[in-house]
Amino acid sequence: MIKDTEIKETQNETERQRSFIELARALTQQKMQTIGRPLTYCLTTFGCQMNEKQSEAVAGIMDEIGYVRQDSEEADVVIYNTCTVRENANLKVYGRLGHLHSLKDQNPDMKIVLFGCMMQEPQVVEKIKKTYSFVNLVFGTHNIFKFAELFYDMLLSDMQIVDIWEGTDQIVEDLPTERNYTFKSGVNIMFGCNNFCSYCIVPYVRGRERSRKPEAIVKEVERLVADGVSEVMLLGQNVNSYGKTLENPVTFAQLLTMLEEVEGLKRIRFMTSHPKDLSDELIEVMAKSKKICHHLHLPLQSGSSRVLKEMNRRYDKEKYLNLVEKIRTAIPDISLTTDIIVGFPGETEEDFQETLDVVKKAGYDTAFTFIYSKRTGTPAAAKEDQVPADVTKERFNRLLALVQEQGRIRSSRFAGTVQEVLVEEESKEKGIFTGRTQYNLLVHFPADESLLGTYVNVKLEECKGFYYLGSLAD
Repeated sequence: MIKDTEIKETQNETERQRSFIELARALTQQKMQTIGRPLTYCLTTFGCQMNEKQSEAVAGIMDEIGYVRQDSEEADVVIYNTCTVRENANLKVYGRLGHLHSLKDQNPDMKIVLFGCMMQEPQVVEKIKKTYSFVNLVFGTHNIFKFAELFYDMLLSDMQIVDIWEGTDQIVEDLPTERNYTFKSGVNIMFGCNNFCSYCIVPYVRGRERSRKPEAIVKEVERLVADGVSEVMLLGQNVNSYGKTLENPVTFAQLLTMLEEVEGLKRIRFMTSHPKDLSDELIEVMAKSKKICHHLHLPLQSGSSRVLKEMNRRYDKEKYLNLVEKIRTAIPDISLTTDIIVGFPGETEEDFQETLDVVKKAGYDTAFTFIYSKRTGTPAAAKEDQVPADVTKERFNRLLALVQEQGRIRSSRFAGTVQEVLVEEESKEKGIFTGRTQYNLLVHFPADESLLGTYVNVKLEECKGFYYLGSLAD
């Protein structure tokens, strides 16, 4: 049961933020009348699909306030949604800020907004205050629902505004959003993470797990379908642990069963799945479903049981491979993808060989491979046995070669078949469109704009490793 007080609090906050949208819109209209042109914004997203989803919310509010979106950073407002999973993500933002400083010198009225995961790091915020004082607004991951209020405050202030929360249990529904696609959409089902993998900064910047009410999720999906969406991607740091924090717990499998009943919804995808929480119930629901895509992203991180223990992953090599076998038995045509980290502190050549062994046995369609990135504040960062960079790079190259080889073998199984593809966008080559099969396989084929957002049958003619060239089937 949803408590009446809980509903009221959420509604009150939604109404409060909508009032700030109106106030900001009035200021925006005044400014446009004064300067005689529309006001513009540029929004850049770094990081994961959850960040993309949060950027859609920010874009929706900016649109309602009256700003026009553009790709160029020579805009009235420049917004960065930041990521901090790896150090390179931080360095990229700092590099871009140098460029923005020069643009702001040319246009002093320009506003610069930074938000997201990177802003939850105290040392980052201090650096921005000292080195990048020209940034106008800084906020984190927990108070994104307050964006309209913070933006309005920024319009009235000449001072840098910094509003960082350590955490929150609030989930505010029904605020504006501007989807990147009309026919598919991400849907947040939960926020935060309780796993505390020793290399990962996410629990520190996104906070603890909190799940949305299943009723709210179903309502959002129904609304999306009514607005033309046929495919949804359910998003969470660990979707398999969905519902554990609810007053009346609901499993992820049960949520999927509810969404299966939404009339007009054709495809359901989700990510990311933690192996330790992937239940027999979920496998059974996937196997029976007519809507859940036969693609599962199942991060491995390492094939060494010893390293996995050091990573605090709470499964070992044997359990992982047994899980893969169980999944393939229930869903023989499943497409499996994964994440793998190379060079975790203390990783030996023997440990690395264990990783290569899992790649050979699991049969991934593709794997996202990463060199270990030390993140300040995580237990792994304090370890003394850091792997030398040259050793890590050499192992990374060996892993990449194997992943590519295995991926070509796995993906080629579809050669000559006809697959249903959701047409998503036109490629850089005019007249060539791209889309995905239910197995998350990317396909390029000749078509025209009238097919965007529709499902077409495509003959997969030539396998290029991780994607296909094809043609429309009769």
